[in-house]
Amino acid sequence: MKNLAKFFLFVLLVRAGISFLYDYRLKHGGLNLPSIRKSEKYTLASEPSVDSKQVASLETLNRERRALVSSVLPSVVAVKTSKKIGIRREYGLDPFEFFFGNQRRFRSPRDEAFVQNSLGSGVIVTNEGHIITNNHVVDQVDEIEVQLSDGRTKKARLVGADSQLDLAVLKIDDPSVKPLKLADSDTVQPGDFVLAIGNPFGLQETVTDGIISWKGQPNSTDFRGDLLQTNAAINPGNSGGPLINLRGEVVGINEQIVSSSGGSQGIGFAIPSNTVRTVLESVLKHGRIVRGYLGIVSRAVQSGQQGETDNEGVVVDQIMAGSPAAQAQLQQGDVIRKFNGRDIKNIISLRNLVGQTELNKNVELEIVRDGKPMKVTTQIKEQPQDNQTSSVLPRRGPSQPQTPRQPSDEEAVSSPLASIHVGELTPEMARQLDLPDNVQGVLVTGVDPDSGVAELQRGDVIEEINQQPVTSVSDYNKISAAVDPSQPQVLSVCRHRARSFLVLRPR
Repeated sequence: MKNLAKFFLFVLLVRAGISFLYDYRLKHGGLNLPSIRKSEKYTLASEPSVDSKQVASLETLNRERRALVSSVLPSVVAVKTSKKIGIRREYGLDPFEFFFGNQRRFRSPRDEAFVQNSLGSGVIVTNEGHIITNNHVVDQVDEIEVQLSDGRTKKARLVGADSQLDLAVLKIDDPSVKPLKLADSDTVQPGDFVLAIGNPFGLQETVTDGIISWKGQPNSTDFRGDLLQTNAAINPGNSGGPLINLRGEVVGINEQIVSSSGGSQGIGFAIPSNTVRTVLESVLKHGRIVRGYLGIVSRAVQSGQQGETDNEGVVVDQIMAGSPAAQAQLQQGDVIRKFNGRDIKNIISLRNLVGQTELNKNVELEIVRDGKPMKVTTQIKEQPQDNQTSSVLPRRGPSQPQTPRQPSDEEAVSSPLASIHVGELTPEMARQLDLPDNVQGVLVTGVDPDSGVAELQRGDVIEEINQQPVTSVSDYNKISAAVDPSQPQVLSVCRHRARSFLVLRPR
């Protein structure tokens, strides 16, 4: 106690000395403080630098854009979710128990939980208050709320969801909000002007201008190859928000970004509105997603193949037993050119037409068999569980079989994939990382420092490399060995419940 008193006395003496020195220098001019200066005259510009008559068309465009945005904002909502996650409590960390002892000796070791919150966006699309958003926004949550543009908060009910297409349908009891129309996404073309709108925080909507820079990918091996690509910035939290055309219609639902840093870099992807409408109507009519299927494994027409014109059509490679394709007596090598009178340009267009066809309805296929055109008839049936509408095999070479190119030691060092260490994703690990149920891929266990791929984190799941599914470490090694290390590699990554693309560039 005597030493403590001496310490406080020392502090008081130092404080008094500093105060005395400050007052002395202030009185005798030794302390320079800002002097009081006289006000200066100033004149602000009173005229704009450009006459409004010279940019009348731009003024009109600006007014029309404001009118467009104001008309659609009331239909865009913030989607707020919460989920209780149980945690094991370490009693020794409780300060009350540290000082007062364990007061609850018979409690369960798992009697505590924390609430995990997440945010996303959505758009009202029916007069009855149905909302479209992404499945990953509302997947496996305990409570869903939506906040309207006027600040009101409503409880939302999950009507149905599809993890494969990453779409979900919600319902609120507020038919007073005007819905937005789902446009025909087939009319959307690269170069079209669009707006990406989100309301991730329920406070202020975000609006970014963009154009459709790419539409679908012919002969894609990815069942999601029909996405719309836009250069409008789509940031985390905007997932589920609408992509709007010049008529204030929904042409897509914003879903993913391509990024090398985790933030928006001007490349985003949206689910086409035709896909959205199919999911919405299926959920509302049947209470679940009902998919039609043809029952084939197919590949694109190759150059010089029978029936090939401008690389249109798909080749039947396998027929599933008992499927509509088997009913139509399709054969291996048949080239499907038309579906109910509509041209089949690639596998994506065939799958979309099949998925949009009413079940048990007769359809006519125009095919080419042994160089001769033919017509066959069948009925589209509901797709069995765990079966894709149409699978696709990789392109086949003209003669010798294709084998993965083995990279040299120098190439292996320069490839960014060589710096990523992965392991098998087990169900237990997926639960610990709170991953969606449908995640398949490999777990990132580490990334070499100074590798240039710091965007990846331990615990991320790599689901695809360059649109090729990765379901095991063996798949990852095979695909990694076959890629060109001098080219950028696009990874589809799942981190917790958010999905995005990462672009790894060669070093």
